[in-house]
Amino acid sequence: MPFPYVLLSAAVSLDGFLDDTGPERLLLSGPADFDRVDAVRASVDAILIGAGTIRADNPRLLVNAAERRAARVAAGRPEYPLKVAVSGSGDLDPDARFWHTGGEKVLYTTDEGAERARRAGVAADVVPLGPGLDWPALLSHLYEARGVRRLMVEGGGTVHSQLLRQGLADELQLVVAPLLVGDPGAPRLFGPGEYQRGRLRLLETRRIEDVVLMRYEPTAPGSGPTAVAADRHWLRIACELAVRCPPSRTAFSVGAVVVAADGTELARGFSREAGDPVVHAEEAALAKIDPADPRLAAATVYSSLEPCARRASRPAPCARLILDAGVRRVVTAWREPDTFVAGADGSGLLTAAGADVVVLPEYGAEAREPNRHLLG
Repeated sequence: MPFPYVLLSAAVSLDGFLDDTGPERLLLSGPADFDRVDAVRASVDAILIGAGTIRADNPRLLVNAAERRAARVAAGRPEYPLKVAVSGSGDLDPDARFWHTGGEKVLYTTDEGAERARRAGVAADVVPLGPGLDWPALLSHLYEARGVRRLMVEGGGTVHSQLLRQGLADELQLVVAPLLVGDPGAPRLFGPGEYQRGRLRLLETRRIEDVVLMRYEPTAPGSGPTAVAADRHWLRIACELAVRCPPSRTAFSVGAVVVAADGTELARGFSREAGDPVVHAEEAALAKIDPADPRLAAATVYSSLEPCARRASRPAPCARLILDAGVRRVVTAWREPDTFVAGADGSGLLTAAGADVVVLPEYGAEAREPNRHLLG
């Protein structure tokens, strides 16, 4: 299922709190950072918050700058991003400002919650997700039914925690304010639970008045047949590597990356790398790793094209090289067509040997692009 790019946005105190327990919302940022958030809002297709944030803050969730709204309209986009609320119970105040400002609104809830929200007269497109909240189904619906490609999530802590724990967040934009709350009853950004493995990659740090913005992205691969946001990140890199291949009329252009379970990149490669006219991408990447590296057993190979099951140029096809290296998880964008090998089925060879193969067809166009001359 294709999902939007999910960007988590939050501001916290030095001791990790989103707010205090006072009657008024604690302002953690200043005017310059509020303007930055406004620019991010203007750049996305939808903004999402949880029911707790609606109840606690009664936000309008708008793009405030008129010039940014005008730029959206000039680009053929709605004046405001789609506003998305999530509530398991559907027990929401129909008079909240969220429903009566900005553009279109959608509420994702449970079957029971949908009945409650409709009876209350909530002014939104109410979408039931079944007996419980299903985040993959929610994101897929936003992508397919509402055309959302970039989604900004502004809270609260429960929503942020659930998306990170399920590996659905592509980026975290975190602002740290020079305040200490110290109240154990105050809401925190992240609750306890099992989160993704490994360290997040730091993309940017920026001082904004007296706060600091930090941007991170998860890097740890998923496990088994389930894809996480980091899988999409690494597969995009594999597709970008395919563009670097010297052109050929007799072989595909493919990129590959090998990543350890903690998100450490072990190696990357691409077809015909270093002037070798017959080397394949996975072969080039694996050749750069010590065969005794213990991380290979839990690693993931990302390949823009399904690893080959048969080849004439070398004794072992790439699917066999992957298995011999001990790797048991492969993520790819595109199943090999019959252009050079009839009935190619590298995925079948891998799965028969107990490996998990995850296909993300939403990256198929990127994988095929450097091979257009071979596909007629």
